[in-house]
Amino acid sequence: MTAPFTPIAGRRSWRRRAFLLYDSIAICLALTIAVLLRMNGQIPQPMLLGMICSLPIFLACGLVIFHLCGVYERVWRLGSLNDLIALVGAAAISVIVPVAAITLAGARWLPTSVPFIQWFVLVAILAGGRLWRRILADQLRSMRRLHATDQSPAEPERQRALIVGSPENVEMVLRQLEAADDPDYVAVGILDLGEQDVALRLRRVPILGSIDAVAEVVSTLAAMHLRPHCLILAEGTTRLAGPIKLKLVTAAETLGLAVMRAPKPTAMGEPLGLKAVNHAELLGRPQTTLDPTVVSRALEGCRVLVTGAGGTIGRELVRQIAAFGPAELILLDAGEFNLYSVELEMRENFPGIPCSPVLCSIRQRQHIMDVFSRYRPEFVLHAAALKHVPLVETNICAGVMTNVLGTRNVADAALRFGARAMVQVSTDKAVNPVGIMGATKRLGELYCQALDLAGSNQPSAPRFMTVRFGNVLGSSGSLIPLFEHQLKRRAPLTVTHPEITRFFMTVHEAVQLVLHSMARTLGCDVKRGRIIVLDMGEPVKIIDIARRMIRLSGLEPDVDVQIKIVGLRPGEKLYEELFDEREERLPSALPGVFEAEPVPVPVAVLNKRFDAFARAIADHDEQAVHDLLFQAMESEHRGDVVPLQIIRSPQPVSQPVRTMAMPAAAAME
Repeated sequence: MTAPFTPIAGRRSWRRRAFLLYDSIAICLALTIAVLLRMNGQIPQPMLLGMICSLPIFLACGLVIFHLCGVYERVWRLGSLNDLIALVGAAAISVIVPVAAITLAGARWLPTSVPFIQWFVLVAILAGGRLWRRILADQLRSMRRLHATDQSPAEPERQRALIVGSPENVEMVLRQLEAADDPDYVAVGILDLGEQDVALRLRRVPILGSIDAVAEVVSTLAAMHLRPHCLILAEGTTRLAGPIKLKLVTAAETLGLAVMRAPKPTAMGEPLGLKAVNHAELLGRPQTTLDPTVVSRALEGCRVLVTGAGGTIGRELVRQIAAFGPAELILLDAGEFNLYSVELEMRENFPGIPCSPVLCSIRQRQHIMDVFSRYRPEFVLHAAALKHVPLVETNICAGVMTNVLGTRNVADAALRFGARAMVQVSTDKAVNPVGIMGATKRLGELYCQALDLAGSNQPSAPRFMTVRFGNVLGSSGSLIPLFEHQLKRRAPLTVTHPEITRFFMTVHEAVQLVLHSMARTLGCDVKRGRIIVLDMGEPVKIIDIARRMIRLSGLEPDVDVQIKIVGLRPGEKLYEELFDEREERLPSALPGVFEAEPVPVPVAVLNKRFDAFARAIADHDEQAVHDLLFQAMESEHRGDVVPLQIIRSPQPVSQPVRTMAMPAAAAME
């Protein structure tokens, strides 16, 4: 019983007949062209007769061999390199077999070089006839990709991507992108795992550098108006593992790029299913996203000053502010190299925005006043601080000079020279502080709060805001770089206690919060004297962060990398707090945040305390600075407003009464 005829079967039968006819013509043409080329177009009569008599043998052998080699069982419109190799092999056999047959039969008309020429010609005709659709489709997709590279703002759905990986794996991803009819991503560059292929091109996409040069590559593309939106990790059958992936994720977070993981290669023409990879995987919660139009309305056309502009948070502040089109950006930092780096990045990425680098320490009061007098900033983002807990713990005078007196200098300058708003970046370690760094940041909070309240009866008075958040993933000297360093050496990840917890956020979240807090002050959405606190969800166990980082590196916790519990350090908390027990936690007009209303301390009282700090620092009396600092904390906790006196403590400075632990994993901000 025969199978019923269907339209699909009919199309297959027609396609098979078309290929048989085409291959028959190709076999005859290949032999004829080979003989003509060999004889320079002049074929002797005996050779012509021999060729005509041998054509049926070549034709029959060729069609049978093509069938046996599966040439007619391949989808040639999606032909691959393997298909081409199979075709080359079948063509070789289809030449060798009839040549051997007629040679054994005693034919003497065939020159020795003809079969080689015939094979080359036959491969060209067969491949051209089968792959023309594929070649034409690839060319059209390449043209569309090149056009999409210069897309207009009206086409935001197609994202520019940097592909990261070995050339072999990157090539697979590029093929999949090209095979898609309407891809969501367009490749603008490649980051190679090594450096041997840098400056070359792969499928017309330039290899711009190694993975260590991601920041430079992004800056270069931005200068060409091709700044990528994301990184795509081309892992292929193997995964980018260990510190390499963590370094890429951290760099991408800092540069504001999403990170996508390409799956194992799929069939050509299928969509490239990408999976996001970012620090949110370590948070265990989605990242907070706020409306950028609020900030844009506030900053566009204004002069903005950022202190600590070369640091992790300061640099991200500068990047995001530059995108809103300020009239001028004043970059202030005490570190020469950091200032040089952030200025270079701004000039490359935002050449149209005036950018003024100022090498200055916020400890230098007169210098700060001169800077504000010269530039007259309308908005001040105060991110300069000493934040590394162990260093501040052992360098008390430096910590107070920067975090307390330096904050007073910046705030006083903002008040004197008519800034519209100042936002101080603070930390959850300022809540019930047990260490020097937290205590100094708390005093900075109190000073900004006091200045904000002092302008309550003056509608045009500057606003002084404090934004308080937890640990920033990926910031210099923080938890992530510490774990990255340990993972690179395959050393155990050190955690102080199995139950220790911390609040975490990404640098992008932190900066969004700072800018939104500043923008909202102009509309009086935030009552004077309040502190803005990000809703960071539930605190995360440090040991869970360690496990997630190991898995994100493509490794297995307690198998490939151990987690070592080193024990709590003196004065270290098991958990951090976002609100003091004397602060009232209130809802906010800002989405995703809360407000805290601390008990204020008058500006006059704070200035007397700060002057006492300045005198003790001038005398190089660390013990006096330490005593004054924690007397101020105890006085603030009791609600006293009496200026403090220096009271000597019998305990040496090297072992203060209340101290923050040296960091293993949890004590670093």
